[in-house]
Amino acid sequence: MIITGFQGESEGAKVSVTGGFSPGSGQNGVSKAFIARDAADFLLPGLPPHDHLEASGRGVLLLADGSRHEGDLFGAAKIAEGELVFTTNMTGYQESLTDPSFAGQVLTFTWPLLGNYGIAPGISESSGVWPRGVVCRELMMEPDHRHCIGTVHDLLLAHGIPCISGIDTRAVTRRVREYGVILSIFGPIEKEAEMAAILEKMESPDLADLADEVSRDDAVFLNEGATDTDGNPLPRVAALDCGIKYNILRELCTRFEVLWCPPDIAWSDLKSIYNVDALFASNGPGDPAHPGKATAARHTLAQATKEGVPVMGICLGHQLMGLASGLRTYKLRYGHRGGNQPVLDLQTQKVSITSQNHGFAVEDPIKGMLAPHPSGANSGEVKNLTGCDVEVRFVNANDRTVEGLDVKGRPAFTIQYHPEACPGPHDANPLFDRFAVLIENHLEVKANAKTR
Repeated sequence: MIITGFQGESEGAKVSVTGGFSPGSGQNGVSKAFIARDAADFLLPGLPPHDHLEASGRGVLLLADGSRHEGDLFGAAKIAEGELVFTTNMTGYQESLTDPSFAGQVLTFTWPLLGNYGIAPGISESSGVWPRGVVCRELMMEPDHRHCIGTVHDLLLAHGIPCISGIDTRAVTRRVREYGVILSIFGPIEKEAEMAAILEKMESPDLADLADEVSRDDAVFLNEGATDTDGNPLPRVAALDCGIKYNILRELCTRFEVLWCPPDIAWSDLKSIYNVDALFASNGPGDPAHPGKATAARHTLAQATKEGVPVMGICLGHQLMGLASGLRTYKLRYGHRGGNQPVLDLQTQKVSITSQNHGFAVEDPIKGMLAPHPSGANSGEVKNLTGCDVEVRFVNANDRTVEGLDVKGRPAFTIQYHPEACPGPHDANPLFDRFAVLIENHLEVKANAKTR
């Protein structure tokens, strides 16, 4: 059952809020919906207390370029080390903190206030908090919202994540924009010398198999037996979890019967054991060309595309399709992270404002690598595994980097941004419906072929 937690007062009426994650609950035809934990459930009463020590006192943030910034420590009493990135979202900090795509990174919030409305149950994007550390200007310790069950400090402490406040985040962001994302470390100011030595030897988190760290290890149905309002079975879609966000799964479950599966599951198993009708490749952290779970997901994606199965990819899934189609991927100077990224549809000339969170991109087939990181990190030449050509459908209106691909001759497309919009605007949400139409047409063709 879904975890029931906080009850609060709102204009004289009781307001009940719940935790947990179960997108199939209450859906037509679903008798036993899968239930997972929400990251905020750790703040609900009745759960065992955590054993993390609370941070306090003065701290210092050190960057690999030699700059330092002093502040106050919150969250867990740990040293945070990782690649410093920034997000421009003004709200949705809980969704950002629980987005697996931030694994391996130290997340800086450019909006000067963090935690105004606290933490609410049931709206996280995963069961954990994924940045290795959080940097902000001012951390609100007395939030105000009827659903609030704790502060950002409480959430970070429960998950063992450190935070440093009082930082001039505008100065930090300007350095990142100019010189690119950079390795960083922060912790107690009395350990500055120790941290400086660690920073000198620190390696990029992209070298780790981050997709393996954030993905599930087994396949489960979220809403087995789901039907439409007329009682017809919904198409079955396999969602490759490379670090998938909960709201993507919610969007898929409103349209399909969803198999939530690990990134390295073989396409042959998805066909023979689970009899899926289509494949979805999710967002996730790290280098898309990493030889671990990301490469395994690329091969599954390529095989499904090659066989003409409907495929949709988001973020890392988009990058994996680019690689599978013979295009290089590369590290961006500072990435796109925020809820105000303009994307141009080259077919309709329409601009959508989108939510994004990525540090890598797919090269343009003609223009090559745009807005690259000074390190020049890229996948190198790759083999076309699908046997199909792709065309660029969407580009970023700011730097013209590739934001979406259509696979020629196949019911497959990918986008770099997030149509589930948590956090962010909802301009791109109809892309889920585009995927549903591709699947409907594919199943109709299959049915007609069997009849003939």
